[in-house]
Amino acid sequence: MSPAVGLQRPRPRARLSRSCCPREHGARFRAAEEAESRSAAEDRILIVDDESAIRLVCRLNLDAVGFQTLEAPDGETALELARSEQPDLILLDVMLPGIDGWGVARELGAAPETRDIPILFLSARSDPSDEARGHEAGAFGYLTKPFDPEELIERIRDVLARAARGERDEVRSEWKRRLGPS
Repeated sequence: MSPAVGLQRPRPRARLSRSCCPREHGARFRAAEEAESRSAAEDRILIVDDESAIRLVCRLNLDAVGFQTLEAPDGETALELARSEQPDLILLDVMLPGIDGWGVARELGAAPETRDIPILFLSARSDPSDEARGHEAGAFGYLTKPFDPEELIERIRDVLARAARGERDEVRSEWKRRLGPS
């Protein structure tokens, strides 16, 4: 019996016609150049989550659009990095070992050198009271897990832009109205 009995050769794959998706000549290279120049000017985001998989997903998505990222697996490390690195935004989980996210937000808000760093909570806790507590902690917003990476990036960009324009009070007032009466 021949060794090839019972084995089939793979069929050649059909090639897609490039005419179905016309591209402007050189567009791919211009897009890469734009991304490269944009990344040099983008902001630094501190990702604080005890789950390495969540940090990885956040890092990969944020890096892909040009943000620089820092990571902390717990509240103590988050506080150290926030003080030493002065990130432009902190993406903060609530449930952390040691100091939880609420405590981190409270400590950062009490210190003059970190009180203006916008915080965006990213948590599995989805109860409306948790979101209200995030507002009380001085954050700019609250996203629940699982999250849409595109929505996360959009929210981060919005928070950074509005914080840069000095709209902290407006953002928090809008959020308070969405939360409704306490």
